[in-house]
Amino acid sequence: MTNPSFFNEVFIWPMLNILVGVYKVLFLAGIPYALGFSIIIVTVIIRFILYPLTTSQLKASKKMQELNPHLAKLKEKHKNDAKMLQQETMKLYKEHGVNPAAGCLPVLVQLPIIWALYGTLQQIVHLTPAIINKVVYFNFLKISKPWDPNFFGVSLGSNPSQLLSTVGPLILLIPLLTALFQFIQSKMLFAQPPQPEELIKDVEKKKNDDFATAFQSQSLYIFPLMIGFFSYTFPIGLSLYWNTFTIFGIIQQYKISGLGGLEEWVNKIYGGKRK
Repeated sequence: MTNPSFFNEVFIWPMLNILVGVYKVLFLAGIPYALGFSIIIVTVIIRFILYPLTTSQLKASKKMQELNPHLAKLKEKHKNDAKMLQQETMKLYKEHGVNPAAGCLPVLVQLPIIWALYGTLQQIVHLTPAIINKVVYFNFLKISKPWDPNFFGVSLGSNPSQLLSTVGPLILLIPLLTALFQFIQSKMLFAQPPQPEELIKDVEKKKNDDFATAFQSQSLYIFPLMIGFFSYTFPIGLSLYWNTFTIFGIIQQYKISGLGGLEEWVNKIYGGKRK
């Protein structure tokens, strides 16, 4: 923070100012655990700002998933003719009004904002009033004393691995819930839309040899486990941010395309189609 960079000035410092502003409102209102609730509120604010972009990305992803069986059929049909495969693929995209790049731009726009919030939260608990007051834009945002880093009795600057010996196994709920929320969101994203019977048969023939399918299946479990491990070693403040971010994403995904990949599991639990 003491050696300004372009990224700090353009992304992290503005994010810090937003967080400090929310913190001061909560603190002056006498709300306990103001820093923790500030992290949650700022994360939700960022999510609302990114809502249109994320919606566009999710809709594009859903359309691409719906075309996957058709694409697999084209690959099999024109496996020895790359030029024809490219032409037929573009024709398929045009017929269904799909732009393969539509999901990329929203991601590129979101990443700097997400990184800025992440970078801010990595340091926020340990920043002193002197450092904070140097980078806030307005005098009324300056703070006179260090903020309380605790959130319901747990330090936002500590990680579960450090607290395991003092808090006990209960602290493991944080990385476990983080992994669970990430798994739920990932499973919802990897939906398999209904397809004609003949299309399903053609795709199933190649499914075991499809690297993309195998990678998707493995990443569904590996990625949440990685996030859970990171949550075990990272400050709890970051887990608070990540879980808020993920839960919001689950709700947004549900509004756009329902349960997605979770639909089959939920139906099995309920013993049939839900009403």
